[in-house]
Amino acid sequence: MNKPAVTPAAHFTNFIRNIIDTDLASGRYASRTWGGRPGPAAAHAGAPSDPARIRTRFPPEPNGYLHFGHAKSICLNFGLARDYGGVCHMRFDDTNPEKEEQEYVDSILAAVRWLGFDWSAHGTEHLYHASDYFNFMYQAAEYLVGAGHAYVDEQSAEELRATRGTLTEHGQASPWRERPAAESLARLREMRLGKHADGSMVLRAKIDMTSPNINLRDPAIYRIRKATHHRTGDTWCIYPMYAYAHPIEDALEQITHSICTLEFEDQRPFYDWLLARLSEGGLLARPLPQQIEFARLNLSYVVLSKRKLIQLVDEGHVDGWDDPRLPTLVAARRRGYTPEGFRLFAERIGVSKSDAWIDYSVLEECMREHLNEVAPRRTAVLDPVKLVIDNYPEGAAEECLAPNHPQKPELGKRALPFSRELWIEREDFMEAPSKGYFRLYAGNRVRLRYGFVIECTGCDKDAAGRVSAVHCNYFADSKSGTPGADIYKVKGNIHWVSAAHAYQCEVRLYDRLFKSPHPGAGERDFLLDLNPDAKKVISAQLEPSLQQAQPEERFQFERHGYFVADRIDSMPGAPVFNRAVTLKDTWQK
Repeated sequence: MNKPAVTPAAHFTNFIRNIIDTDLASGRYASRTWGGRPGPAAAHAGAPSDPARIRTRFPPEPNGYLHFGHAKSICLNFGLARDYGGVCHMRFDDTNPEKEEQEYVDSILAAVRWLGFDWSAHGTEHLYHASDYFNFMYQAAEYLVGAGHAYVDEQSAEELRATRGTLTEHGQASPWRERPAAESLARLREMRLGKHADGSMVLRAKIDMTSPNINLRDPAIYRIRKATHHRTGDTWCIYPMYAYAHPIEDALEQITHSICTLEFEDQRPFYDWLLARLSEGGLLARPLPQQIEFARLNLSYVVLSKRKLIQLVDEGHVDGWDDPRLPTLVAARRRGYTPEGFRLFAERIGVSKSDAWIDYSVLEECMREHLNEVAPRRTAVLDPVKLVIDNYPEGAAEECLAPNHPQKPELGKRALPFSRELWIEREDFMEAPSKGYFRLYAGNRVRLRYGFVIECTGCDKDAAGRVSAVHCNYFADSKSGTPGADIYKVKGNIHWVSAAHAYQCEVRLYDRLFKSPHPGAGERDFLLDLNPDAKKVISAQLEPSLQQAQPEERFQFERHGYFVADRIDSMPGAPVFNRAVTLKDTWQK
């Protein structure tokens, strides 16, 4: 939710906040009014002062699922609005009818809400679509033609490319560039009525074909596309180009700071040119939005390219868009990553104007930091072997008490059933112990965590020579928490679950999808860098309370890491667990 203005903490300072601070101090946007909803200059004229000190926006195109890079942008735009007493608009840039679907709209809204942000403020829900403005965009196009700032070009796509020029050569003027405005206007209206074929003509802004910035060489602003739009149906057969639509959307919504990634830096001159022309004509209200660019997220061990993500899904390298190995937000949620972890990550990496690589371990550590605070502790044996306590009474059982969170005694303790046969980790027994090994081997004593001290007496093996059971005796007066238990001094401490009470469960051990920090670097096929161990499915033995875990409940499985009950595959009384992150970085060089 948007909150009243607060002074940002000093450690949050960055170049974008410095710009906003300067703008607010100078009163750059103090004269803005707000007519209650987006609109042209006339809609805001005479309206009350804008209650939002600043307005930002998060404007995804609804043609795919959001990824980790979008999380940075979401946290930045919504966070700035929150901290400065402003409003962040949730806007869909749905100007491309062939690639957009309602499924993506729904998933994007769910992801933003999951991250903890909302687009309601001052009694209004600020959810908008570029398609809401198609009528105005077309009217603006007619104005530009009439004012001599745009023309209809009938060159082919190949001719347009050939005459655009290069970084070292000027572009060539179109033979249609000087056609009379009335003729261009007639052609534009014919385009609007569907009288011409896709690709047969475009509307171009008339700026400067000799500009060193190719984006100012009469860019196309409308194209013919006879496709059904997911919101407007077949109302339109011409659609605005993104570079034309985006600044208009910002201006109609009274955006003050239009924050985007560095690849749009070269587009800023056109952004400013277009808004200046439309404000000169009285169509848009001043002060106009300003575009500010920052470096996008470059994260090691992942690919954020939409094309590569689609390839991973379509070719079956992963199990869909919510596969916990993918860097999509819907996948991260399923894996057990937390919104708080992402917000901490966005704060920690900050924003800058220069590209830099962020190691994936930074994101993992942010998740560990939050999960360590909130995840209750539970016991799980992931590679089980039977431990038989030969001198414990057959059929007997008792309870051992374990804390729900060692740093939060107010969360109390839970009872772990204890019996003659337990499950322990296979690695907690060695027939021939290596140097410094303090766990179970014949003649050695260890403490069963929260339980008794035991002494190993040997093991059983199957026909293949594999250990099938470990044997021991226990000391009845050594139970943790009882008088005299501390007289037993042992170096080893292992965890366990009662075999008679354990919940046998499918557990999925997820790791990084790629084994290389830069998948596909140097023209290499990025698929060759897939990590074959990114997903392992095992059958584990868990303490019985975990059988009642609800989807998306997160726990620390002591010694192993942080796990979540899968939100898709878990059933009542039969949860499936996914590993979110290990207890420590296992990828350190």
